[in-house]
Amino acid sequence: MMLPLSGVSVLVTRPVHQAAQLVGAIEKAGGRAVCFPVIGIGEVEDDSKLKSLLSRLSGFDIAIFVSANAVQKAMERIASLPDAMRVFAVGRSTLSALQACGVKGIAPEKQDSEGLLELLVDVSGSRIVIFRGEGGREKLAEELQSRGAAVEYAECYRRVIPEQTQKIAPQDFAAVTATSGESVKNLLEMTGKWILEKPIFVPHERIGEMARKTGFERVFVTRAGDEGLVEGLIGWYQIGEMHGNG
Repeated sequence: MMLPLSGVSVLVTRPVHQAAQLVGAIEKAGGRAVCFPVIGIGEVEDDSKLKSLLSRLSGFDIAIFVSANAVQKAMERIASLPDAMRVFAVGRSTLSALQACGVKGIAPEKQDSEGLLELLVDVSGSRIVIFRGEGGREKLAEELQSRGAAVEYAECYRRVIPEQTQKIAPQDFAAVTATSGESVKNLLEMTGKWILEKPIFVPHERIGEMARKTGFERVFVTRAGDEGLVEGLIGWYQIGEMHGNG
């Protein structure tokens, strides 16, 4: 039986240690995944502020993890989270990373900051720590502060452009996946303007807007998660009825 992505090569831009699930989903649908990580994860250069915050962790009521990377890097430094602390993840992959560390948490149905804010309505007087990489978005903290919470960041990693030992060419793949705005920007820097001619599949409208501003002409916003990305790829390849840019 012909699988829905048979003969289709797809560029996967996730960090190496986070690409396996998406690669597997593409291959299960009959496609071929071409791994080309455009984001690397490094240690923070000065961790004194992070160490100070972690020493006060018992003083927080709520912990929010914005990515699986935040979970991995934070839990390398934390023996365990306080028992009374409520733990939230921005999405299911982040929640899975928490569960792998033995931490129980909650993730919103809508896998983004806006969905998380729907779960955190009554936070007045709460002390909240947000685990993230250096220089993340401010919207989540600003909205929580407007609701009366005291918010601090635990910046436990930094994103870097990885060194690439492989080269890619237009004929190597038919479509691109990107799961963050930064990956879109780095992809252009690491390849060249020819990449803008490829259709790009992203799991959130915010990333889609970044892709359009970067210059991609065919932008397809899918449902969240790896299943959504693969579903979008199948729809584009087989039916060609998805709503994209161009």
